[in-house]
Amino acid sequence: QVQLQESGPGLVKPSQTLSLTCTVSGSSITTSDYAWSWIRQPPGKGLEWMGVIGYDGSTDYSPSLERRTSISRDTSKNQFSLQLSSVTPDDTAVYYCARFGVSGSYYSGQGMQVTVSS
Repeated sequence: QVQLQESGPGLVKPSQTLSLTCTVSGSSITTSDYAWSWIRQPPGKGLEWMGVIGYDGSTDYSPSLERRTSISRDTSKNQFSLQLSSVTPDDTAVYYCARFGVSGSYYSGQGMQVTVSS
């Protein structure tokens, strides 16, 4: 059974870079059946897709976040990571990592609260 676990600092100061890691178990991030994403939910708002990294390491980002977002991976640890630069309080949200399957399957981690505040 696939499991995804987000980790990283829960508090980031404005103008700094938010860095989160997703550790995956029960599924390989290099398997061609899946793609791996970051999604966030600001307080009182809906889910926002941030970007994806494919099984081959290719990436795609939300146009609204593309200039500040980078997703990378460490295949030796079966992890993928998010970096969001120049954060503001508007980037305060619960951040989720997720797996999307070509069959339509979807799994996500439990989510991690990240607050941007000085």
